[in-house]
Amino acid sequence: VGATAANATTGGGDRGRAVGAVFVQTDGVDGNAVVAYDRLADGTLRRAGTYATGGHGAALAGSVVDHLASQGSLARLGSSLFAVNAGSDTVTSFAIVGDRLVRTQIVGSAGDAPVSVAVHDRRVFVLNARGGGSVQGYLDVGGRLVRVPSWHRGLGLDPNATPEFTHTPAQIAFTPDGSKLIVSTKGNTSAFDVFRTTRYGLSATPVVTPVPGAVPFGFQFDAAGHVVATEAGTNAVATFAVAADGRMSALAVAATGQAATCWVVVDGPYAYASNAGSGTLSGYRLGARGSLTAIGTTATDAGTVDAAVSANGRYLYVQTGLAGMVDEFRVGADGALTAIGSVLVPGAVGGEGIVAI
Repeated sequence: VGATAANATTGGGDRGRAVGAVFVQTDGVDGNAVVAYDRLADGTLRRAGTYATGGHGAALAGSVVDHLASQGSLARLGSSLFAVNAGSDTVTSFAIVGDRLVRTQIVGSAGDAPVSVAVHDRRVFVLNARGGGSVQGYLDVGGRLVRVPSWHRGLGLDPNATPEFTHTPAQIAFTPDGSKLIVSTKGNTSAFDVFRTTRYGLSATPVVTPVPGAVPFGFQFDAAGHVVATEAGTNAVATFAVAADGRMSALAVAATGQAATCWVVVDGPYAYASNAGSGTLSGYRLGARGSLTAIGTTATDAGTVDAAVSANGRYLYVQTGLAGMVDEFRVGADGALTAIGSVLVPGAVGGEGIVAI
């Protein structure tokens, strides 16, 4: 039973006052957009508006419910929101004004099929999936992106590896202190590439940590700075320590027992992995040294993909790509999830990219 069946309430009507916002990317191949929602006091969502990015989405070959096969295709830095247009090879910047968005800029991604965005302290990096993969960096200057040509790096992956959706890189993200930039490569080398960064640039080549057969996909960070990652090849969640020189060492791994474990979101001491093939979330309690303790499996609507947590940590919002929905959950003190409703996102079948504030 998914979130809709567990609670048939949808996004219509006035169910309380707005206390935050959630932004959802559609990845529409005929025209990408970001749909804005008011987050109400009870955690449910009410649609507030739809904002065209000025670009087009794309669907990687072989994808079904996850057209970009990536995590982090929508990212926030302060009052700016950045969306990838994989079909146009561009990135759109919006200014966030409450629950409204004002489009401010569209810039080239300096590569083919941008799928993920990383942000930290005025630095914005985009991950291009095709053509062997590449990253491009920008400075955020007053809400506008300035491309820095010397912040471009090719990943050197096999551009002809198939199927495309499992053999293109999945995510780019900064470590919490901003000193490193990490890329997960999925089945194309099955590794993490770690670039060391400064305010003025990044290392010429990455430190590569192979995880053979694991197919690393989405990842976030716990309070201690450990990487909490999904491994699609083994349908597992794993934790890693990141050394000062960029080397990563495995700490713990836990099999979800589900299918297509590809995305993960961290909410304080808890992590929730999205299992696209099972229509479920796998919950874990995170230990101080990277340990993982299972806390249960929760049903969602079909095609569980990217997810985001509200600013207060009390609510979890999960994109379910088969029908283009967002499922809403209340997070209990013990990490247990309670379905509180869902919304149908216009034009978002197969879409990825969600930010909650």
